[in-house]
Amino acid sequence: MKKLLFLATSFLVFSCTTKEEVDLIVTNANIYTVDADFSKASSIAIKDGKFVAVGNSDEISKKYNAKEQMDAEEKTIVPGLIDAHCHFYGLGQNQQVVDLVGTQSFDEVLEKVVAFQAERPSNFILGRGWDQNDWEVKEFPTKDKLDELFPDTPVALRRIDGHALLVNQKALDLAGITVDTVTEGGEIVKENGELTGVLVDNPMGLIDPIVPPLTKEQQIQALKDAEKISLGYGLTTVNDAGLSRDIIELIDSLQQAGELSIRVYAMVSNYPENLDYFLNKGIIRTEGLNVRSVKVYGDGALGSRGAALRAPYSDKPGHFGAMVTPVDQIEALAQRIAATDYQMNTHAIGDSANIVVLRAYDKALEGKTDRRWKVEHAQVISPSDFDYYEKGIIPSVQPTHATSDMYWAEDRLGSERVQGAYAYKDLLNKAGLVALGTDFPVEQVSPFLTFYAAVARQDVEQYPEGGFQMENALSREQTLKGMTIWAAYSNFEEGEKGSIEPGKFADFVILSDDIMTIPSEEIPNVSAEHVFLGGVQKK
Repeated sequence: MKKLLFLATSFLVFSCTTKEEVDLIVTNANIYTVDADFSKASSIAIKDGKFVAVGNSDEISKKYNAKEQMDAEEKTIVPGLIDAHCHFYGLGQNQQVVDLVGTQSFDEVLEKVVAFQAERPSNFILGRGWDQNDWEVKEFPTKDKLDELFPDTPVALRRIDGHALLVNQKALDLAGITVDTVTEGGEIVKENGELTGVLVDNPMGLIDPIVPPLTKEQQIQALKDAEKISLGYGLTTVNDAGLSRDIIELIDSLQQAGELSIRVYAMVSNYPENLDYFLNKGIIRTEGLNVRSVKVYGDGALGSRGAALRAPYSDKPGHFGAMVTPVDQIEALAQRIAATDYQMNTHAIGDSANIVVLRAYDKALEGKTDRRWKVEHAQVISPSDFDYYEKGIIPSVQPTHATSDMYWAEDRLGSERVQGAYAYKDLLNKAGLVALGTDFPVEQVSPFLTFYAAVARQDVEQYPEGGFQMENALSREQTLKGMTIWAAYSNFEEGEKGSIEPGKFADFVILSDDIMTIPSEEIPNVSAEHVFLGGVQKK
């Protein structure tokens, strides 16, 4: 009997002291889990790329033994950040062309183009990032100086929002564009009956056939460049708003080969060949890639006056902007996509474009549930149209658009109409969530600027005093949710990411500061000190 008692006692002691083996334990942290209760924790345990436990450091240390341990030194940890609307591949492409972001004049644009061509000679000069609204002369540039500098080399310089293109005469000639060329869904800008070289929205497509395509090696380099930049800011998932089949398949192959690790929610660009392939194939899912949505362009951008408005632009009488995709095509696309498992995500800036999209969604989704279709940007909305968001439509918005546009938005829209613009809190109140992104490279990649713009609605110089239309600012909790769990939900991925909970991917970021408590003016200076993807440190 004594022997049996000894064995039983020994078994109990052994059972109480045996710890489960995991790959990594992080302790002494200030963790915002972003779970249903928005609870906090101080420690996490990770095994096989997923969280297995979340709690306090003493509890986890007693229960688990790790191959690797990390003391977070009381630093703040948040779930891996999700950019709900960006152009990931476009960011990579931009690393291969002239960077015109931040130029303060057209002369500076020209200087950068000349310097780039001298350093990296090309038979077709490409660039992106100019914004005439940042210049002293806030008018579209013309091609005259480009013609003088590059009479025999085609040049195509894309505006920062991607909705206008400045080309020289050589490019116009190669593309066959003349003063008599007729297009729809945009504008070939003319002055005194002559071409200025500026193409807005659909006419830009006339240049595409003459632009030399990137080689496979250049495409791979572009994706790797974009990943390095994105991971550096704590982004572990990116929603690329418009990809072709070949780039989606390249992303998949690089991920499978272990050469690309960032997770990608790929929106399929709205071209017939893409839709015919993907809608018939159905949803494609791996741990790194999710293909289940179609990106459609409703209209253009406000900065280039391409956004479709119900009434004329306040600073350009008689001009309404234009639909990039005609109304009947948007309605037909909505019906076609609704008959599949795919999501429809439509770019809509102006109030006219927004109501077109909302009505098409409402009609196509009648009787259907949990489809999570998104309006990308949802930028200018008429007061009565906000109610559509009570029906399960998700607003996918980019807070830095508000702080980039606030200097001139009222000029474009007028004092009354601007009240329905960048209305993130109103959209949240109707929809119950907002998915937050940057639209990079239209805006900067930093999600901390997104966070700051959402809560402070100021630029980094703290302008304007008191914030821009602060009635539509988001709280810090709402903002963090918009960049994590709500963004994941908008992707049908809330069961695997977006919060720090057992069973989910161990995607998380250790921040330099507590973004939830520091003074708002310090938020833009926050950095991602350590970035983990599937439990593996990437930075």
